[in-house]
Amino acid sequence: MLLFEQFNFIYVYIFVLAFMIGAVMGSFINCVAWRISHGEDFIHGRSHCTTCGHTLTPLELMPIVSFLIQKGRSRCCNEKISLRYPATELLTALVFVALVFKFGFSLDTLQFMVLSLLLLAVSLVDLETGLIPDGFILAGILNFVLFTILKGGMIFTGLLHGALGGFSISVPILLLSLLMDKVLQKESMGGGDIKLYFMTGLYFSIKANVLLVLLSCVFGIAFTLIFQSIRVGEKENPLAFPFGPSIAMAAMVSVFLAEPILQFYMSLF
Repeated sequence: MLLFEQFNFIYVYIFVLAFMIGAVMGSFINCVAWRISHGEDFIHGRSHCTTCGHTLTPLELMPIVSFLIQKGRSRCCNEKISLRYPATELLTALVFVALVFKFGFSLDTLQFMVLSLLLLAVSLVDLETGLIPDGFILAGILNFVLFTILKGGMIFTGLLHGALGGFSISVPILLLSLLMDKVLQKESMGGGDIKLYFMTGLYFSIKANVLLVLLSCVFGIAFTLIFQSIRVGEKENPLAFPFGPSIAMAAMVSVFLAEPILQFYMSLF
């Protein structure tokens, strides 16, 4: 009985720790994304209030907790704090817990934790600027390569499968995009979205990537209908909507549900 209780305590401790680390990392990525979107140095400098520039104290930087204590307002200027901050901190915390629950203590857990943070950064920057920095794409590729090497085994085969997955999703979309550009006489999809498809495609099989594309389209339509006020288009395409968050969400859903969804689909035949 005592052993069973200790076993449960360890798991509770691990999940709580994962939650706390996820919240902290979500807060950090929020800061990085905001600084990149507003042309600030995201490596140096202290965190500050985005309204009045006040340097934030440690008590004001506690993920989720600070927002609740301050009742959603900045202590320095009493301006409302965007719900984006506690929402993304909570989301990242829950994703970290879910990854630990699904993959346990493994390199897969760490790999997808890093991927989730990169996808969060991509989504936040894309929502504000309509752009997906190449640095995030490169970081996602390096994350895949690094963990493929660390996992050992048939490293070349793993890298090859990843490359096939990436190209299997990005090349058809690139060709379709070029065709639609000619038909519509305007840009139908940003280059950053296609690069993001390639990066996320590295982590999945070709079958799972087909599901990822379908999910991203569904999420894209849903986001466009729900958040109609969000537009990042330029003069030639004023109705352009940031598609990066849809790809990011589809990728994370695929991490958790691609296999059971595909198994269910194949069982129908």
